[in-house]
Amino acid sequence: MLQKREKVLLLRTFRGRTLRIVREHYLRPSVPCNSPLCPQPATCRNDGKLLSSDVTHYIIPDWKVVQDYLEILEFPELKGIIFMQTACQAVQHQRGRRQYNKLRNLLKDARHDCVLFANEFQQYCYLPRERGESMEKWQTRSIYNAAVWYYHHCQDRMPIVMVTEDEEAIQQYGSETEGVFVISFKNYLDNFWPDLKAANELCDSILQSRRERESESQESHGKEYPEHLPLEVLEAGIKSGRYIQGILNVNKHRALMEAFVRLQGASSKDSDLVSDILIHGMKTRNRSIHGDVVAVELLPKNEWKGRTAALCENDHEDKALGESPSEPMPTGRVVGILQKNWRDYVVTFPSKEEVQSQGKNAQRILVTPWDYRIPKIRISTQQAEALQDFRVVVRIDSWEPTSVYPNGHFVRVLGRIRDLEGEIATILVENSISVVPFSEAQMCEMPVNTPENPWKVSPEEERDRKDLRKTHLVFSIDPKGCEDVDDTLSVRTLRNGNLELGVHIADVTHFVAPNSYIDIEARTRATTYYLADRRYDMLPSILSADLCSLLGGVDRYAVSVMWELDKTSYEIKKVWYGRTIIRSAYKLFYEAAQELLDGNFNVIDNIPEFKDLDEKSRQTKMEELVWAIGKLTDIARHVRAKRDRCGALELEGVEVRVQLDEKKNIRDLIPKQPLEVHETVAECMILANHWVAKKIWESFPHQALLRQHPPPHQEFFTELRECAKAKGFSIDTRSNKTLADSLDNANDPSDPIVNKLLRSMATQAMSNAMYFSTGSCAEDEFHHYGLALDKYTHFTSPIRRYSDIIVHRLLMAAISKDKKMGIKENLFSNKDLEELCRHINNRNRAAQHSQKQSMELFQCMYFNDRDPETEERCLSDGVIYSIRTNGVLVFIPRFGIKGAAYLKNKDGLVISCGPDSRSEWKPGSLQRFQNKITSTTTGGDSVTFHLFDHVTVKISVQASRYHSDTIRLEIIRNQPYMIPDTELCHQSALLLKSELVKEVTRSVEEAQLAQEVRADTLQEEYQEYCQTKGRSLYKLLEEIRDLALLDVSNHCGM
Repeated sequence: MLQKREKVLLLRTFRGRTLRIVREHYLRPSVPCNSPLCPQPATCRNDGKLLSSDVTHYIIPDWKVVQDYLEILEFPELKGIIFMQTACQAVQHQRGRRQYNKLRNLLKDARHDCVLFANEFQQYCYLPRERGESMEKWQTRSIYNAAVWYYHHCQDRMPIVMVTEDEEAIQQYGSETEGVFVISFKNYLDNFWPDLKAANELCDSILQSRRERESESQESHGKEYPEHLPLEVLEAGIKSGRYIQGILNVNKHRALMEAFVRLQGASSKDSDLVSDILIHGMKTRNRSIHGDVVAVELLPKNEWKGRTAALCENDHEDKALGESPSEPMPTGRVVGILQKNWRDYVVTFPSKEEVQSQGKNAQRILVTPWDYRIPKIRISTQQAEALQDFRVVVRIDSWEPTSVYPNGHFVRVLGRIRDLEGEIATILVENSISVVPFSEAQMCEMPVNTPENPWKVSPEEERDRKDLRKTHLVFSIDPKGCEDVDDTLSVRTLRNGNLELGVHIADVTHFVAPNSYIDIEARTRATTYYLADRRYDMLPSILSADLCSLLGGVDRYAVSVMWELDKTSYEIKKVWYGRTIIRSAYKLFYEAAQELLDGNFNVIDNIPEFKDLDEKSRQTKMEELVWAIGKLTDIARHVRAKRDRCGALELEGVEVRVQLDEKKNIRDLIPKQPLEVHETVAECMILANHWVAKKIWESFPHQALLRQHPPPHQEFFTELRECAKAKGFSIDTRSNKTLADSLDNANDPSDPIVNKLLRSMATQAMSNAMYFSTGSCAEDEFHHYGLALDKYTHFTSPIRRYSDIIVHRLLMAAISKDKKMGIKENLFSNKDLEELCRHINNRNRAAQHSQKQSMELFQCMYFNDRDPETEERCLSDGVIYSIRTNGVLVFIPRFGIKGAAYLKNKDGLVISCGPDSRSEWKPGSLQRFQNKITSTTTGGDSVTFHLFDHVTVKISVQASRYHSDTIRLEIIRNQPYMIPDTELCHQSALLLKSELVKEVTRSVEEAQLAQEVRADTLQEEYQEYCQTKGRSLYKLLEEIRDLALLDVSNHCGM
């Protein structure tokens, strides 16, 4: 029989008024208890999920414990949890729909041993709220009363542990009922789960955060964050050494908990610190956002923390927070922001359910940024429901100390979630890349080259330049299909028997006048941006693909560096710099040049310049070309050997190129295979860059643009040394010379991947190479560590890099200075040049990030359309290259993918391998050693994974609505992947060609068939404005090679 009661609710409106609501409340003698110990299961109607029968006790969390420690209660190790209705409603009313849904999903999940008990509808459990009793006290009293009833209902056969944060309740109820224990949650973990390290550490972290919140709330009178110190106080503090200046860098894998401040300016020189400063938690970050220049106060050493060593998915919940941290490192808190580096942010609106939970008239919406490192942003909009399937751009306006989140406003819509063009637009905005077509004013400055009005060498230039058209065999070696050829080579024998080596670079500065419209635009862009399926040019195509492209058989302006070399030792006797006119005889691609170098002369049938020649001329010219390529290679070997003796590094970067078919659609994505001719060209470019650097520095010692590569911090090499030691190799990192020699000796004849991975680890340990003005650094800081050169710059790619345009102008000014001529070029002062270098460095990082992110986008879109359970191509061989506390990092040579493979899943199960080596998940534990990790099941079976073990990996996609999708790797066998016979015919000896980009492009094409007519119109418009945009115009991504000129690696930005 039901009992009717009245329940009074006091609700607060948005305007602060209190509403008194009276509701009817019905009680019943029995509700489902969901316990296997229930004496009357039919009466209780226990037809749903039951608690486990093998637990030693039941745990009932108080309302406050459910609110604050739900992440810990999600641990699968914690079993027999009874969530009281009172606690669940407290979460719903005080923590909002998001956490309430999280709790509901936990209760629904059959993998978690927890149930809901409707204590407020059970007539013997329900307690009315007494007059004057606070809501919190009534909730705790109700939950305790229900715990006592539950204990007796189970006939006193199962002890009950109620966990609460209310000290008064612990004192009052702790010993009131035998068999019902009331203790703190921290005490519960310490006594019942002392070995559950992750849960204990997460509990400590939550407790600390709560103490800080309560303390700051008292001190700041309810403010979420303390006020920032005034600028004058910060500047004085930095000068005195009390505060430290640096740039905030948030760890995207643990964005809520870990950020680091890299020392900057005077702080980096005057501080005794050798590492970054850890900023632990959002509170100590104090409203600073990733990229801000902040002032930090160091905490006492006993409060220092360590970074977490566990693998963690990109997830705002930071589920792996409980994993054991590394050694404590300098830890601090942000006391002020010196410079806010806020930008446009791509965000996603909450789902329809989440929007509705905030109320129909709610205009203040929390949006989630695409970048994990950026906190949620609160914006005012009435379009939340309409925009929930789109990526949109917002800007942050302010972040007050009274607000948990920053406030911002809506800017524009980019495109639909997971639509290719929308996701590409997201990558561009996130990297602050502008891709608007060149303007009419900019294009009016461009020269004309049409069939009706062809471009010609002017008589004035013919008079002022050295003409090499009839005296030098000039040719280019580039990727197949390359249109923007900005470098050519020549070699010839002089009358005195010595050799002359020439590097000839497109004379872009002849067409791009200082401070012209096109110069200002090129300076803003700073570089050409290469994405997986397209590129965005720094200069209009009339220059980049035509008049500044050193194509075969046409006259072009160049800036040349030519050396006279000793005929036997190849030592440099003299060098000449100047403007020239050239006519390239051959436009070779790498593979053809390598074939000629190897003596396979049949390849000349594929070289257009040989097709219309008679046999005698063909033979003569072939011998001439083969001699030139061979001599260039000999010289390059000599130059390389000289740098090697000084400690030049040959590091490994996973470089992938996109291969197009005849219709210029993308056909394959294949890891690039190195050829000796690659190194030949690269050595010539490095030599030219080095000698131009010396020249412009000698002429302008305080305003030359050079490129420095500082030595890396020794602690960054720790993992490299440990990994090499696992294979019996010793890596000496004291200098670039010892490191280079050690890497050369670290070869495993049975597995060449080992050396590649060691070189890749060395790459990751490197500092970034940076442009700088010579007036801002001492000469002993000019050194380029990776290339082992005392001075270095970028001169050889002015079509694609604005830094090279500046260097060309400096070189021309230096030549004019030598000739005692007036310097016509407008040169930057040291201060202006240093500011420009910062901008170019920033744009180069954006180019690297966008290229990497676009390739990851295509990888995910490709694998997203494939069932990893049935598709053979989703299986691949992987090599373990790093050990973490809960998994390993794996490199997949087949696709050039690196990623995490967990050995312990979210349910707490560990990987186990049976007699057939196939893996499955079982209860157990992991034990990490220096060079291996062992997974042991509760049944005693164990499997050990060592560094450099080959394993079979399944590739799938981890989907995310708010962020980019990511590749997910799962080890399915602890044996190397054996390629089926059906695949062998499609695969080279080393690497399988993927049709990744082709498949994604095809699917996008099918979705856009209806828009083809409009696309053709747009294509004509882009032709007119000479802005490369659209799938069909983008050649080979292999062009990215020239962005770095083999400056060791794209990954370290050299």
